[in-house]
Amino acid sequence: MPTHPPADWRSYVTIFGGVSALVTCAVGWLNYHVDPYLTHQWDTPQVWQLRPGREKLSAWGKTYALARLRPAIVYAGNSRTELGLPTRTALFAGREVFNGGLSGASLGDAIAMVRHANAVGRLETVVWGIDAPSFSMETGNTDFDRDLVASDRFYLARRGLINVKRALTTDMTIDSIRLLRGTFGRSCHSSLAFYGQRDDVCVRDRIDGWGGTGNAIVPRLREYIRGTGPTGAAMSALDTSLAELCKAGAQVRLYINPTHAMTSDALYRAGKEAWQGQLASLGGRHRASGCDARIFDFSGFNSVTTEPIPQASGASDMLYFWETSHYRVNVGQMILDRMFGRNVEGGVAADFGVELTPPALGAHLAAQRAARDRYHVEHPRESRMVLDVVAETAPERLTAR
Repeated sequence: MPTHPPADWRSYVTIFGGVSALVTCAVGWLNYHVDPYLTHQWDTPQVWQLRPGREKLSAWGKTYALARLRPAIVYAGNSRTELGLPTRTALFAGREVFNGGLSGASLGDAIAMVRHANAVGRLETVVWGIDAPSFSMETGNTDFDRDLVASDRFYLARRGLINVKRALTTDMTIDSIRLLRGTFGRSCHSSLAFYGQRDDVCVRDRIDGWGGTGNAIVPRLREYIRGTGPTGAAMSALDTSLAELCKAGAQVRLYINPTHAMTSDALYRAGKEAWQGQLASLGGRHRASGCDARIFDFSGFNSVTTEPIPQASGASDMLYFWETSHYRVNVGQMILDRMFGRNVEGGVAADFGVELTPPALGAHLAAQRAARDRYHVEHPRESRMVLDVVAETAPERLTAR
């Protein structure tokens, strides 16, 4: 029987290792340079390429952009802030503004984003949108890896290594190939093209996916009231974050996001008034210590939030809202004008936006209760829809007054 020389296993291992290293390097190089998720782009042609309506890994792009731009004014919050607050406004003319709002963000996510922005630059002003359901320390935006938050002056160098690591993933490889082949999706611009603010075309694409504004009303209402907040841990964390910003000399404007009155109707059954009282006390303590921190409430029942929905008005769209959960840029401009005292004739509704302070709290809450009662009388269809959604989604709130 013929004999064969023993296999040279070292040659096989060398060849296998070499080929693996070559493939890994090729994949990493491809994904890093194509960068389908814009994880490390700022002021580059790639930022202006049309992309899918759903923005993947936006936290990666925004944290990198903040480190490169180092804006004086940063917005923080969830998708309501991201969609609604304009970054190009005469109010902040001549100063760099960046919208750091993240889709699905919890208060914990927003705190991390503010901490990052303060670490990579010197913040003059923070405009921070909050709301009760997302007022928790859970990770709401699952793409927001906390390794993306700056912790030292070597952030950009460390970030480069993180980006390379992210480039060695299957999903990024697939989307890089799709982008090169022209099948990645070309719906709208990245938020980076508008300094962190979401492209209205992306929002319209999502609304059309629901089948129009009217069809988005109930699903968005369900999503909104499923949140786990407000929590005590979140209030404590916000207190600490405000103290850090105050120590750094930043001006802070917190505001409760205006959502449609239907959402407020549902939340007033879940202890929202106690949360507003805690916020008023929090703001009062920091102002007493010399901090320029103010808290405003744009939620509840006012001439903006009680806009009729398509089911009641017969119109296809709404003037102030995309649906019950997200407000439009015209509302965002009113929010900024009210908080910063910019008087534009006919620009801000007289009943839109009240500063939360301990002395003014009682009158504000009483006015909101009365406005809610009027809303039930004047908008019976919307009120009935709220009861149906709450009974289906959170029945325990039906008896919580």
